[in-house]
Amino acid sequence: MAASPAFDQLLNAARHSAVHLEMRDGYMRTDPAFQDWSAGRLFDPAERWPGWIDLVRPAVARGVQVRRARIVSEPISDYVRYEHDVTDGLNISAGEQVRWLPRARATDIALPGNDFWLFDGTVLQINHFDGNGESTGKEMVDDPATVKLCLTAFEAVWERATPHAEYRHRR
Repeated sequence: MAASPAFDQLLNAARHSAVHLEMRDGYMRTDPAFQDWSAGRLFDPAERWPGWIDLVRPAVARGVQVRRARIVSEPISDYVRYEHDVTDGLNISAGEQVRWLPRARATDIALPGNDFWLFDGTVLQINHFDGNGESTGKEMVDDPATVKLCLTAFEAVWERATPHAEYRHRR
């Protein structure tokens, strides 16, 4: 697997779009923020992750649409509940658009096997995780068929998904 450019380089180079598809019910449960949230220690996401907001806001200000779609099982996992709880203070306040799609409504969508970021519809970064949701690396993919699959999958999910402000998850 070739070394991937840093995410900030990819987002800073984006001209019109950055889309992210998340399909797991849990990520990095060893993350101190998730552990704090799980223990009931609430925090302000903007204060916890100012670097994310400082990275995304300028991209959005220069006209890059940053969209994130999450496919989730329902009832949702504790991790997805955590993501939902911090989305307003982190993703939305940074300028992202976020939508949620219950997994049961994604059955007829051709989906790639991994989460990804796609920049300007051409630069594809695949995110790899182990069975516990820990990151095992990133991979840049330039195969046109794979890029097309990912773009088509994202747009199909996006069209069907519910905007964050309207999504009411089942526990």
